[in-house]
Amino acid sequence: MRKQLFALALGTTALVAAFAAPAAAAWQPTRPVEFIVPAGTGGGADQMARVIQGIVTKHNLMPTAMVVINKAGGAGGEGFLDVKSARGNPHKLVVTLSNLFTTPLATGIPFGWKDLTPVAMMALDEFVLWVNADTPYKTAQDYIKAMKAAPPGQFKMGGTGSKQEDQIITVALEKSAGVKMTYIPFKGGGEVAVQLVGGHVDSTVNNPIEAVAQWRAGKVRPLCVFDEKTLPVTDKIAGDQAWSDIPTCKSAGLDVEYLMLRGIFMPPGATNEQVDYYVDLMKKVRETPEWKQLMHDGAFNQTFMSGDDYTKWVDKEEQRHRELMKGAGFLAAGN
Repeated sequence: MRKQLFALALGTTALVAAFAAPAAAAWQPTRPVEFIVPAGTGGGADQMARVIQGIVTKHNLMPTAMVVINKAGGAGGEGFLDVKSARGNPHKLVVTLSNLFTTPLATGIPFGWKDLTPVAMMALDEFVLWVNADTPYKTAQDYIKAMKAAPPGQFKMGGTGSKQEDQIITVALEKSAGVKMTYIPFKGGGEVAVQLVGGHVDSTVNNPIEAVAQWRAGKVRPLCVFDEKTLPVTDKIAGDQAWSDIPTCKSAGLDVEYLMLRGIFMPPGATNEQVDYYVDLMKKVRETPEWKQLMHDGAFNQTFMSGDDYTKWVDKEEQRHRELMKGAGFLAAGN
């Protein structure tokens, strides 16, 4: 009887211990995480990735390092195919811009957004029509008037890549204004900004964060923003001008609107637990002063999405880009 009671006591103790034992630790990285940028250095995607890397490091938000790697070849196709091929590898992320849609549609490479695992939308990025500050153009109307008076193709628009966001906007601008420009592609937004400052192109549609340094330095001038409303940042950025002082392109007679994704994806085959880890990580990033400064300086639309909402948004956006690129004549055969 004593042995039976002792055995029962042992069994009860074991059962209590089992319930009291801590649950297995949630998933987290065990080696450095590669953060792929499918674009060149100095552009908006590259800047965002490096700010996130710096925040993660400074605030010790991850147990391992984060390493930013640029893979811009093939209009970002190199980067996307790299992440697609890393099925089941939770130590790889990619920051996307709208070449997530435009690159496969324009090139026909064997890739689509469904080959990746959505994590989170970090923000939406704006586009601004910029000219060199030494030019006489003070408004978008001034610039359009000059283009209409010049031979077709005389004015050069610099942009990131071919058949990508910048060229889509350029074609829409041409159609709306009834002008013809010469589009000159470069590897990234940073290089595009340098070319405008150097006078090698007449205008760009760079994102705010890609041209803010040159604006502050008095080297470039914003003419209008390709959004339905003016930007919300009201404190002065360049001299006595704020982002909110830039008129919409629509108010200048250009019926063109475009916002661009800044989002995070993982390779295919990621588990829910792994996705949840990075969603939580990105939420922590967004709470830091460094992130808030980036959002301010770049006048970003700070929309955040994850889960089903993000997946549905991405799917809808792919369809929108298919229509935009069809209208511009940019679709590859078979698309």
